[in-house]
Amino acid sequence: MIHKKFFGEKAEKVTPANLGEALQQAIEIEIATIPTYLFTYYSINRAPSQQQMINSLTHALLEIKTETPYNFDQATALALDLSAEVMVFANKAGALIMSVAIEEMLHMALSSNLKQAVAGMPILNGRSPATWPAELPGHQPSLKINTSRLSMKQLETFLNIEKPMKPKQKDKLLLKAYIPYPTIGEFYEMVVDCLEKNPELRYNTHAPQLVPGKGYYAQNNIDTLYYDKEHKPVFTNEDNSGDLICVADKTSALDAINLIVEQGEGQLVKDAPYLDADNNLIFSEVLQYDFSPKKGEESSHFEKFAEIYQKYYALESHYNSLNIQDITFSDLFVMNIADNPTTSDYPAHIAPVSDLINGVYTYIFVMIEECYRKSGSTQYETFMFGIHKSMIFILNSLCGDIMKLTYKTDAGIEYNAAPTFENYPFSPIARPKNQLQDLYKIAVAVYPAISYLGNRIDDLPDVDLK
Repeated sequence: MIHKKFFGEKAEKVTPANLGEALQQAIEIEIATIPTYLFTYYSINRAPSQQQMINSLTHALLEIKTETPYNFDQATALALDLSAEVMVFANKAGALIMSVAIEEMLHMALSSNLKQAVAGMPILNGRSPATWPAELPGHQPSLKINTSRLSMKQLETFLNIEKPMKPKQKDKLLLKAYIPYPTIGEFYEMVVDCLEKNPELRYNTHAPQLVPGKGYYAQNNIDTLYYDKEHKPVFTNEDNSGDLICVADKTSALDAINLIVEQGEGQLVKDAPYLDADNNLIFSEVLQYDFSPKKGEESSHFEKFAEIYQKYYALESHYNSLNIQDITFSDLFVMNIADNPTTSDYPAHIAPVSDLINGVYTYIFVMIEECYRKSGSTQYETFMFGIHKSMIFILNSLCGDIMKLTYKTDAGIEYNAAPTFENYPFSPIARPKNQLQDLYKIAVAVYPAISYLGNRIDDLPDVDLK
């Protein structure tokens, strides 16, 4: 789907005339982050075999030729310590990234509630990035985002997406499409400014929204849970971290925006040595700064990614200092997957599974749109029996299943397959659920291991394209 170009050639602020389009841009900013975070999440082996890790590391340590080589007991003890560190880190990193992805889904819903209240129907289907790498909509300077496995480079991209803002003089940047912004916080600041300065704005209190009190949003699930070194379970999102907000007036609209910004970038930063005078990140300072939250407070997305970034750097630096050959640090817990894969990259035994994943992924947005058309029991059934089931049971399972499959590129490089998170082009002449069922039949024929999902797909709500 071709994205609409917003705001003309010289839009530089949000006004009542373009507020609806600005809120649509907000929705697309939030949507763009979801697949890049999810892809990196699925690249992590959160439960690698510790014994296999100990065995391979012990062997590698014994192979190191130095004047004082490790003996077996020394190598085994070091391998045990290393493997324990990696096990805890991999599990926690995955939990933190999934916790952010879940809150991005909340932010997408809050932005959609805002648009529904002040400008009409939010558009979600087909608004995920069409190709990868992609650009974060409207970010100035251009910020490339990728579907890539966990690495220091990918974490730096995440930090740039979520970086906080410092008070500064407003620059008048021009861009020929979206409203430009240097940080997401400053984009929402422009929306807040428009809401504050235009009290004549009217709020639609009759159109359906996704509201609290119905169980639509859960801040945690099994994938946001990790175990610390004492094997105690820890959820990464606090119970009071936030919820859906029904937008009915200026106060509730501002509450929704404040929640998005606080969860993502955090509070306004006045003295941050990790940001230069132009608000660019200084990654050497990110490594040194203490981002620990106060007791009972939840870290922002930026702070969560900074925590992963610091720990990854420390562990990798220590690992590299050991001079282990043939096994890189990431080999221990990160899947061997290509960057920015597409379904067209995959051979015949994988492509149908990828098509099914993309169909389910796209159908989720189709169903969410339906929730903004229908209220009451119809909305509840669509969300609880459609979106929750698709996200938690079907999509999550398929993403894990496809990564058990391998393929070789034309250059002879072997990779594990991965979800591509492409918009699936549902035909308008047939119901999308029927098309999804057809995709399942084709996929299960080449990969029978996913047969357990057939009934779950059959039970999804039958929602039409609009």
